Amino acid sequence: MRKMHKVKGLCLVLSFTAMMSIYAGCSADKKTADKDTSRETLSQVSLLQGLTFGDYNGSVPVSKLKELGDIGIGTFDALNGELIMLDGVVYRAAHDGSVEKVADDELIPFANVTFFDADEVFDLDSVKNVDELKKALDARVQEYGRNRFYMVKLEGTFAKMNVRSELPQKEPYQPLAKVLETDQTFFDYTDIKGTVVGLYCPEYMDDINAVGWHFHFISDDRTKGGHILDLSGEKLHAGMDLTNGFSMVVPDGKMFNDFDFQVDQTDDIKKVETGED
Repeated sequence: MRKMHKVKGLCLVLSFTAMMSIYAGCSADKKTADKDTSRETLSQVSLLQGLTFGDYNGSVPVSKLKELGDIGIGTFDALNGELIMLDGVVYRAAHDGSVEKVADDELIPFANVTFFDADEVFDLDSVKNVDELKKALDARVQEYGRNRFYMVKLEGTFAKMNVRSELPQKEPYQPLAKVLETDQTFFDYTDIKGTVVGLYCPEYMDDINAVGWHFHFISDDRTKGGHILDLSGEKLHAGMDLTNGFSMVVPDGKMFNDFDFQVDQTDDIKKVETGED
């Protein structure tokens, strides 16, 4: 099955970003305003659909990612672990369960980052699983507008935390859903203190990212983390950042340039995000 509108949608996003960049240079006052506006922009490196096709070639260094935000999620060159950015520091949750700070020159093939300014703070008394967390957060999204971007930071002690990471890949790269059949690792933790970093993308992003919520975790002692498959916890404290702006960096590589983004990847993305077929 093919969706013939995919490439057109991508062009519209890029054109909007380019127009905003040109307009930003009109005056010194505008540059000052843009500095504030940039904090209300979700910056994305490449397309999730490029990653699911198997483009694990890094295109943006960690140093540049830090200029675009202080919180976010993503992955690394060659699919070498799960990326968690928190308080301006970039961490790798590796395939062996370890966590490390990442050097500024390491390259990123896919990520979403922004500057975190909590527009709302609230507590969640009890969350029994990841679907219940999504439901609670979706209620806030419906209140403030489902067609905006949201970054959430959820802190506390988690009775259950199930995460995954991946083994680094070698070329020629296989599609991500295929890689995860054999090369992902799982870790189950109990009564662990840490932070969930979550991103919400609206429905119209289905050609560019995964719609809905995507969560990564890092422990308070910065020794454990990964892509969240399930969780539970009580008395959790949340901060939510509402964001209206969007900007994307498109990689200039042969592998990316040759992909046919008209191919429907809905099933593969669901499998990658949830582990479900």
